[in-house]
Amino acid sequence: MTADEVAARIESGMTVGVGGWGSRRKPMALVGALLRAPATDLTIISYGGADVGMLCAAGKVRKVVAPFVTLDTIPLEPHFRTARQQGAIEFTEYDEGMFMFGLLAAAHRLPFLPTRAGLGSDVMRVNPELRTVRSPYTEEDLVAAPALTMDVALVHLNRADRRGNAQYLGPDPYFDDLYAKAATSCYVSCERLVDSADLLKEGPVQSLLISRSFVTGVVEAPGGAGFTSCEPDYGRDEAEQRRYATTPWQEYHHEQG
Repeated sequence: MTADEVAARIESGMTVGVGGWGSRRKPMALVGALLRAPATDLTIISYGGADVGMLCAAGKVRKVVAPFVTLDTIPLEPHFRTARQQGAIEFTEYDEGMFMFGLLAAAHRLPFLPTRAGLGSDVMRVNPELRTVRSPYTEEDLVAAPALTMDVALVHLNRADRRGNAQYLGPDPYFDDLYAKAATSCYVSCERLVDSADLLKEGPVQSLLISRSFVTGVVEAPGGAGFTSCEPDYGRDEAEQRRYATTPWQEYHHEQG
């Protein structure tokens, strides 16, 4: 598929999960296509970075669910900050561990998973809808992390074949496999499409992170992580990231076409 074909399938009001972490291996080619598409009123689930910031700045977002929205070397994503300070979006902030268990629950089609993450913190105070459950084995009260189900997941991997088997070659899988399993439809962009038989030429079988059984479409997008990193193919473009963070959104977006 093309990135624009993927974006055309995303409808207003959908919940969209975006893989990667902060400013690392974000599917920015797919996000860019979504910026051009008509869909609005989206709920974005993400270990957030520029993906969240750009979609908020473009008025595409109704709600963000995230443990953070950061550019890593720039601690707080500036366009997300502006949207929050102006009251333009809703925001549900979970502890990183709670967020992971929410993805895991959705991936396994469970309504929630119990965790200690968040206990004794203000996460429970600022999210009064959260509930606790008592262990039937130890009588311990645990947070019931709700499943982070989504209509669509967008992820970016280093390599993929045309059937949707996708491979990471960098130091961390992040949670892209959970996004793929948690979503009704998952679209994978990759640096390079390869034959299935060639997937193991660059990495071991453990690097085959996402199975074709969870993938709806594949997009070959060299440089598709944008200025975020996609190790070992390329690192983060710090100069471009600083320019993005310091340039008014309309000006930056116009320059990018």
